[in-house]
Amino acid sequence: MVSHCTTRKIKSDSPKSVKNFALILKILSMIYKLVQSNTYATKRIWLLKMYVLNFHRDIYYTDSQLFGNQAIVDNIINDVSCMLKVPRRCLHILSTSKGLIAGNLRYMEEGGTKAVAVPSNIQGIRNLITDAKFLLIVEKDATFQRLLDDNFCSKVSPCVMVTGKGVPDLNTRLLIKKLWDTFHIPVFTLVDADPHGIEIMCIYKYGSMSMSFEAHNLTVPAIRWLGLLPSDIKRLNIPKDSLIPLTKRDQMKLDSILKRPYVTCQPFWRKEMEIMADSKMKAEIQALTCLSSDYLSRVYLPNKLKFGGWI
Repeated sequence: MVSHCTTRKIKSDSPKSVKNFALILKILSMIYKLVQSNTYATKRIWLLKMYVLNFHRDIYYTDSQLFGNQAIVDNIINDVSCMLKVPRRCLHILSTSKGLIAGNLRYMEEGGTKAVAVPSNIQGIRNLITDAKFLLIVEKDATFQRLLDDNFCSKVSPCVMVTGKGVPDLNTRLLIKKLWDTFHIPVFTLVDADPHGIEIMCIYKYGSMSMSFEAHNLTVPAIRWLGLLPSDIKRLNIPKDSLIPLTKRDQMKLDSILKRPYVTCQPFWRKEMEIMADSKMKAEIQALTCLSSDYLSRVYLPNKLKFGGWI
């Protein structure tokens, strides 16, 4: 737990808390059944159904009125996980994955399934094998797909690429942590040169507020910022018409990140963010296409990796 976490109290005898208290008891009872039967469920399934029958698609749509929406389920599961001081996977609750993985990696998932999508049960991954020299975390799916099209994973050197398609889900973060713990290869991030991209990179490296109680299981402090760096914009002479002005919301996000304690330990990160703040401009990774259509995979990333262009 972190010192600035908030504490919520729910009383069983308070009219305002009675529904939340009932939902917590309901979910605790479902957790008990899952643990007793050694089965697993996703949070989204819980919103739609009462039970999973023999892992088939027989679904009883009886709980949607009770839970209301997915956010309520998410918050209660986080509260229960925090209250019991165990990861949610120990509650037999799995999150539906949205991330993708590609590159030089072989593994056996429970059930013997090979998958391009990030598995739902990271603990069930066995026999991880790789010749990869590094792991590249890509912020956006469009960039990830372009690098795949350019055969980046085999052209430069063997590597593994992962994308969380924006803000990463729990399983993507767990997978990256598992890969780091297993192989201890360099881990780089490729994000937009904007406050949102920096925020996503910070989630991988330092964790998020909502999951701060489980940060030690989800973060990789060794992550390095490979690109797109704000200083690269000037260095590469990216045309101004490929840049985007920072919005008021962007500026507020950037100011918020600069005030975080861990940024004081990253002077080079701070310098890059100050460059962005002074220029009042941001750039997406796709801005590199103004130099050439394959500049990212052919020139930018190979040179960065060869000459140590990360911070």
